Amino acid sequence: MSTTAPPTLLVLAAGMGSRYGGLKQIEAVGPGGETIIDYSISTPCAPDSASWFSSSARILSSRSKRWWARVFEKRIAVEYVFQELDKIPAGFSVPAGRTKPWGTTQAIMMAADAIHEPFAVINADDFYGAESYQVMARQLQSGSGDYAMVGFVLRNTLSEFGTVARGVCRVESDGYLEQVVELTAIAREGDHARDTASDGKVTMLTGDEPVSMNMFGFTPQVFGRLDEHFRKFLEANGTDLKKECYVPNTVNDMLVAGQAKVKVLHSNDSWLASPTGKTTHMLSRASGA
Repeated sequence: MSTTAPPTLLVLAAGMGSRYGGLKQIEAVGPGGETIIDYSISTPCAPDSASWFSSSARILSSRSKRWWARVFEKRIAVEYVFQELDKIPAGFSVPAGRTKPWGTTQAIMMAADAIHEPFAVINADDFYGAESYQVMARQLQSGSGDYAMVGFVLRNTLSEFGTVARGVCRVESDGYLEQVVELTAIAREGDHARDTASDGKVTMLTGDEPVSMNMFGFTPQVFGRLDEHFRKFLEANGTDLKKECYVPNTVNDMLVAGQAKVKVLHSNDSWLASPTGKTTHMLSRASGA
């Protein structure tokens, strides 16, 4: 059974940009001054891809509506949700001195009252490519109750400018996700790659491994599960000033608990890094400009 209603796009755009030194999603990277978020939203919501996603987006933001209105509201319908530090389950409180958001699991939870249909989650500061949106929309419109994750080829997501953190996926023979293993310092090594952990442990990688780039597909039923696992996170880490609850870790926990099945979708698109001349050229080719 399939549904004809286009799924919704939830864009996570509340990042503080501390490591980058600013907000990547609003930095000009395209030949006409386009930003990463221009591509993030216009690619799946363009007229010729109307069957992929609805021509509207939910923007999760820490910025004012005025900024987003100036950028997008003349092009698509936008609904806003906001990630706030004190929006946590009853019985918990924000520890004195904490300023960091609680992570992407809490971020998605903020959209619970706004989304009532299957939806995809993307980071506003990552460019995923058209094929990624196509395979995700197809899965979300299939009528399946399973969740989904787009798996990118590791070598297509490596940076020429240093190490990257990636969720390396273990996939079962039936195409469903078994586990996401977070490796935080992966560097290119010829056609292959290696990760060097903080304790010095080296993991060699072929470069062909599927990796998560935080492009997930969910049904609205996920909000209850996210709340459950976020509560567990707060019970263990609620007094910590920096720890965050990340979606890949929460999905892992749901898999271990037998609460979810996650279909791994495959994309040959390349993830594009922060603004450089190379990025501008690659975005031009990827968008057909």
